[in-house]
Amino acid sequence: MKKFLKKIFDIIMKPEMMILPGQLAFFIVLAIFPLLTLIGYIGSNISLFSNTFVSLMDNILPTDVANIIIPFLSQSKITGNVAFFMIVGFYLMSNGTNSLIVTSNELFGIKHDPFLKRRIKAFFMIILLMALFIFDVLVLAYGNIIVKEIISLEIFADVSEKLYSIFVLFKWPVAFICIFWIIKLIYSIAPDERIPSKYMNKGALFTTLGWIIVTAIYSLYISNFANYQMFYGGISTIIVMMIWIYFLSYILVMGIAINTADYNQIQKNMHKNQKEVQSN
Repeated sequence: MKKFLKKIFDIIMKPEMMILPGQLAFFIVLAIFPLLTLIGYIGSNISLFSNTFVSLMDNILPTDVANIIIPFLSQSKITGNVAFFMIVGFYLMSNGTNSLIVTSNELFGIKHDPFLKRRIKAFFMIILLMALFIFDVLVLAYGNIIVKEIISLEIFADVSEKLYSIFVLFKWPVAFICIFWIIKLIYSIAPDERIPSKYMNKGALFTTLGWIIVTAIYSLYISNFANYQMFYGGISTIIVMMIWIYFLSYILVMGIAINTADYNQIQKNMHKNQKEVQSN
């Protein structure tokens, strides 16, 4: 236990842990708005976001969050200014995943790929990361509230309690599997050289458990204790949400550090054993 705690402490004290989580959290928040604008535009043109859906989102989300998000979901057309905002937003948001790539390369001791190739991979990684973040929000953070709103409709009146019980029963195991495999995929493709995915298991497991625990605490807060008005006024919910995103980012980066520490130690032991065999 002492050795494990020392290892965790050494990881926390790495320079990357002081900088990258905050940077990644900032770019995740930045990514939300152009992504919502694009989703709103597509949804409006295929009649996905009807007044009923918007009303449901307004009831589910905290007031301060809904006031920010719903206008983006209501985009029926993309003007020149909005298009420019989206292009810049999508470019900037890839800086977060590009930082993950660079950090992975540095920690694994790998040479960087050319800038363009790395940027293309960063865009793919931001899609995975945003899909994972949306899943985390809709299923884990706000899942109970969303399901309660849906099953409160008359068509589910006879089976509402059973449906809610089924959701609560399967939510965490399904979420664990989905988060673990997507996180492991992100960790596996981040380095610019192929690292066997078996070396990503510890970090992916740590990150999955960390995300579930932190999101469970956040879900408990928004369901029962969402009242920080005395501290922050009307933006209290947004501030708590940003703190939650920062913790998710910190855990994600820490998972990379755990993977690289184990991998480098294994490689060091292998080289040591090879030298001993050669000397004998």
